[in-house]
Amino acid sequence: MTINVTVGETEQQPQADEEGDSPIVANLKMNARRALNGDIMVFDHADIDIVMSPTTSKIVVFAKETMSDLVYGAQDRLFSFLSKKGIVDRASVQAGNVYGSMEGSILTGVERDSFRMTLINISKWIDEERPYFEFAEKFGDLMVDRFTDPDEEESTELGEVPHEGDKGSLRPGYNYGPYWQNYTYE
Repeated sequence: MTINVTVGETEQQPQADEEGDSPIVANLKMNARRALNGDIMVFDHADIDIVMSPTTSKIVVFAKETMSDLVYGAQDRLFSFLSKKGIVDRASVQAGNVYGSMEGSILTGVERDSFRMTLINISKWIDEERPYFEFAEKFGDLMVDRFTDPDEEESTELGEVPHEGDKGSLRPGYNYGPYWQNYTYE
C-alpha cells in the first residue's frame, strides 16, 4: 500500500503569494503503512524499517532481519541526514529499547508541518540510498549465478584434473609429538 502525502494545495492551480514565491507542492510514493495508533511505518529501505510517531514526535529505526554493521551504518546515515536538514535534534539520537533500534526526537516546526517535512526528507534520503542497495542486491544475484552456473573457463569436468598420490598436509607414517618432537615409523 502506498501513502500519498501532499504538502500544499493541489486542488486548484498553485498561486503565488504576495512575495512572488510559489507554494510548495510535493507528492511522494512510499511503501508505507499507518499503524492503529497513527504511526507511519516506512518499509522502502533494504536494511531498515522507519517508524514515525506524530504523537510522541519521534523517529524509531529498526533492523529488518539481522543486526549488522550495514544496519547500523544505514541508521547513522539517516539520523545524520535528518539532523543536517534540521528535522531531528542531534542530541536526542540514541539507542532504542528494542535490540538494534535507534531513535531520535523530531523538532517542532514553526513555519511548516514537522511531520510532513520529515516524510519528505526521509523520502529524499531513501532515494539517495536506493542505488546502493539495488547494487548490493544485483551483485548478490550475480555471485549466486556465478557459483551455480559458472562459465566454461571457470569450471572443469569430472576427471579433468588428475589426482595426486599423497593428499593433505599430514603424510602417512610421519607423526607429530608434543614439543616439536617428530619421528617416523618405518
